[in-house]
Amino acid sequence: MRHIERNSILLFLIPADAKNIREQYDILLDELKRYNPEMLDKERMIAISKSDMLDDELQAELKQELDKTLPIDYMFISSVAQKGITQLKDKLWKMLND
Repeated sequence: MRHIERNSILLFLIPADAKNIREQYDILLDELKRYNPEMLDKERMIAISKSDMLDDELQAELKQELDKTLPIDYMFISSVAQKGITQLKDKLWKMLND
């Protein structure tokens, strides 16, 4: 994990087919905390990958749930369908420059 200490923003990549996205996020946070608690001070964002596997209805349901449970910004992306990639890059760029 030493290579991520130089980054000012942490992007968590969690697949849309994970059983519990919030739980996966918490696991990653715990790993960071155990490695170096100062890492938790960095700005964070979640990219939910494989979103091409979700139809519009399922994505809307998941979004509704995540809006209630996730404490940080997130975006749905799909590298296969090239969905949300440009928006993710734009968001990260904005975060870096704010």
